[in-house]
Amino acid sequence: MSFIRFLVENARWIAGGFLLTFFSSFGQTFFISLSADGIHSEYGLSDGGFGFLYMGATLASALTLPQLGRVVDHFSVRHVLFMTAPMLALACVSMAVSDTLVVLALTIYGLRLFGQGMMTHIAMTAMGKWFAAQRGRAVSVSAIGVNFGEAMFPLAFVMTAGAIGWRNSWLVAAGILLVLALPAIYALMRVEREPQSAVKRHDRPDVRDWTRGEVLRDPIFYVLLVGVLAPPFIGTTIFFHQIYLVELRGWSREAFAASFIAMSIMTVVFSLVCGALIDRFTAVKLLPAFLIPLSVACIVLAVSDAVWAPFVFMGLLGVSYGFSNTLFGAVWPEVYGTAHLGSIRSLIVAVMVFMTALGPGVSGTLIDFGVSYPGQIFVMGLYCIGASAVLFVASRRLQARDAAAVAHGLQ
Repeated sequence: MSFIRFLVENARWIAGGFLLTFFSSFGQTFFISLSADGIHSEYGLSDGGFGFLYMGATLASALTLPQLGRVVDHFSVRHVLFMTAPMLALACVSMAVSDTLVVLALTIYGLRLFGQGMMTHIAMTAMGKWFAAQRGRAVSVSAIGVNFGEAMFPLAFVMTAGAIGWRNSWLVAAGILLVLALPAIYALMRVEREPQSAVKRHDRPDVRDWTRGEVLRDPIFYVLLVGVLAPPFIGTTIFFHQIYLVELRGWSREAFAASFIAMSIMTVVFSLVCGALIDRFTAVKLLPAFLIPLSVACIVLAVSDAVWAPFVFMGLLGVSYGFSNTLFGAVWPEVYGTAHLGSIRSLIVAVMVFMTALGPGVSGTLIDFGVSYPGQIFVMGLYCIGASAVLFVASRRLQARDAAAVAHGLQ
């Protein structure tokens, strides 16, 4: 099936998934961090103090998500949407009116749980369950919604905040969620797609449906997490402390904000490339390579203060993001089946959210203690190289497990 024909025949569901990830932007670190200056000044928080508060709130959301995320296995997308979108809008309103650290912490908890957590979780679980033979394409198109958000929302927020203030800009975000996002996504996804029958490949058996307990007892699951954790940890850490980095390097904020466009373009392109490659080769076979561009990106950002460095970093980050966004939407149903996908993915997303909490807190504390921020970024690049080697081993093990299952006629 051609890509265009695929999009036309499945437009409503793909568009619904795209909008879910697009509007998850209001709970993503890149968007929340745009209010960092106002939060620092109005609450008297240092980089480490805000990072620690952000880490605590995000950790709480990560602990909640495995339980809340299970609802996707038991209720329709539209029902889960009517719980998630209003709660995210409420958190946006809370950001606009909060006046104490306790309320700020609860606000960030809500933004992270219902934004980055549930909105993304609903989209990726639906795509994983509803598609099989073209799962890579479905996931890739849905996943790039957040990248469009990264390209559009930073500049829009800066301009809006300049006109009406950063707090009132959060009220605008709440209005957008309730007036535009909720009705549009509901209209697109109120009728669920009939799950697509998997096309059996000669080199891959039918995937049996693992329970979450079985997944937790599978050693390869933890090896895969080594790769899953790198992009959210690194990207969130750098985005969260972007103001500090810009001032440290002497770059203009406008130029750094513009570099997000380079990341978004590359993410979109390589999300679609990865989707096509997954449908042809499987996600498992692509695992070893996707962190290499991220390792180079971190090293460039760590050693160079040239004006082009953020654009090179963002471009290479976009390559890895493009692959990871699609790859880890497709690899879990490919390896563990779809019957319990909501439960399994909620656990994985919780771990990813945990890492997005850990990064800003740890890095901010190290900054407060005088540890070089470029040095921290350089170490992140070295981690990606090591993680790629580990994922190579995991990929070979999973392929061997599939080959054994084919030989014995079971999995």
